[in-house]
Amino acid sequence: MKKAILKGLIGLTLSEFAYANDTTTLDEVIVTATRTPQLQETVIADTTVIGSEEIKRAGQSTLVEVLQRQAGIEISNTGGAGKTSGIFMRGTNTGHVVVLIDGVRMQSATAGTTTLENIPVQHIDRIEIVRGPASSLYGQDAIGGVIQIFTKKGVDGFKPYANLGFGTYDTTLAEAGLRGKQADTTYAINVSANKTNGFSAYDTANPNLNDKDGYRNFAVSGSLSQLIAQGHELGLTFMHSKGRTRFDNRFNLISAFNPAYSDHADIENNVWSLFSKNQILDNWHSTIRIGQGIDESVTFAADFLAPSRSLFRTKQDQFNWQNDISLPVGVLTLMYDRLEDKVDSTTEFKNTKRTNEGYVASYVANIQAHTFQASVREDHNSSFGNNVTGGLGYGYQINDAWRISGSYGSAFKAPSFNDLFFPDSFGFVTSNPNLRPEKSDNLEASLRYREDATSASITAYENKIRDLIILDSAFIPVNLNKATIRGLTLAASHRWDNLDLSGSADIQSPRDDASDNLLVRRANRHGQLNLGYTLQDWRFGAEMVTSSERYNDAANTLRMGGYTIFNLTAQYKLQRDWTLQARANNIFDKDYRLALDGNPATTGFAYNTPGANVFVNIRYEPQ
Repeated sequence: MKKAILKGLIGLTLSEFAYANDTTTLDEVIVTATRTPQLQETVIADTTVIGSEEIKRAGQSTLVEVLQRQAGIEISNTGGAGKTSGIFMRGTNTGHVVVLIDGVRMQSATAGTTTLENIPVQHIDRIEIVRGPASSLYGQDAIGGVIQIFTKKGVDGFKPYANLGFGTYDTTLAEAGLRGKQADTTYAINVSANKTNGFSAYDTANPNLNDKDGYRNFAVSGSLSQLIAQGHELGLTFMHSKGRTRFDNRFNLISAFNPAYSDHADIENNVWSLFSKNQILDNWHSTIRIGQGIDESVTFAADFLAPSRSLFRTKQDQFNWQNDISLPVGVLTLMYDRLEDKVDSTTEFKNTKRTNEGYVASYVANIQAHTFQASVREDHNSSFGNNVTGGLGYGYQINDAWRISGSYGSAFKAPSFNDLFFPDSFGFVTSNPNLRPEKSDNLEASLRYREDATSASITAYENKIRDLIILDSAFIPVNLNKATIRGLTLAASHRWDNLDLSGSADIQSPRDDASDNLLVRRANRHGQLNLGYTLQDWRFGAEMVTSSERYNDAANTLRMGGYTIFNLTAQYKLQRDWTLQARANNIFDKDYRLALDGNPATTGFAYNTPGANVFVNIRYEPQ
């Protein structure tokens, strides 16, 4: 009874706490699953929170590598840091996940994906992962789930920090920042620079391609908020990340007319938002957010004979007005969402603008042992018409330790500008303005156990996706395929005094309904295991990531073998505010593949992955 009363009191106060600071410090609180703060143990959706300590131990790991170590996520990568990467959540496509940075979308409208490889982990304080359909809350693209990234924000006091590191492949990292609070003003500024010479993106002995394809990045982020009166706050957040990556290009033909040319791309991502959070009435909280996400890539490549420059720039202007109304039972959320996509490119698209307006109603209630969730959203899009999505969920707390839940959700993926508006090439049609959105229906159920130092869960799901966009025999995008993804996610953790163990295993069948083939670059089985041990000022860790075989093509002829890699971490607290960290990745130097470019047996190549490598850094951060 006391535990139930305590949870209720926390629930009553969480709303104001979370609105005052988006980067909530309580690991058991999550806001992304329902767009309102909830205790994670009462959330119906399958969720994961990656906290600041885990992110710090990531060292020089990329964001994609950090996500790879989470349940339900597989990755692809085309040759190392800064190269085109993607994530497959619960077997869905790389474009089936909404990525938010401090509540703002950042996406390429031409490719239909997010440039995760250019978001430095050094600026991230917390990541919330919601697996499963979420279009009824977030609109287009949330077939596989939502990943929300919270950058470092202000904290009480005055806390500077700095970090310096070095590693294999001539890797260097420097970061510094300042987080603080003065009276009713909270602020933060974070700066980072990293560089790696890398390795050859292609696995090849060709001297024209077997070079070092490095990556460098400079990024700055910050926030400022002002409590102007009790319950009323104004603020801003921003992040700028600019990188240059070198890559291999099999169409770069070396000749007298085209001497050796280093193909490279300049990548830039910018995201900012202004927000106003207002307690209008005792039971009515309003949040207005105006923001913008920019994704830009400028590629310099020597295709066939002559070097060329290609620009693809997406600007997404966003407006969101969310109203959370506390009812006698539960919370009702009413929201208006507006997204404007604008494309600027050296490629002359047939249309360069589109607008989407979304209207959302959502209800969440915790009534004794019962949790209810319902949401509905209607989207009006200037390019492909209207879509209505919905979600229903129910959870029941069997006793203090056991909980069971089930849910249904529908979702959709918007066709990209490339699919809809790419110009004709040499007289051949390459796009289809009549494409319909990809749509899905998902059913899932879970059983969870949590008591003291132990937690465990099993989640079963079936996601049916229709109108998948593929290229027909004339290489024109059409709505044709259907896919069914069935899966089971097992996750558990336990802590014994100074020893902690956690892991997950995914058993899934992501298949094309017509051919029964596995979807491209997705496995039947994958998982991860983490072991940590603390001894006074020391902490040691071991990680394992494993996957079964995958295929690089829809016909399942280009096989990529299964793999298991092991990582080790160590951390030593030199003094109260100084910490020495070390990370050794792929310690057994496993040779494995995450993507292919064509057929390596003929004219294509396999993309390399990092071999055994080490990174050491020293961090200053006042406690």
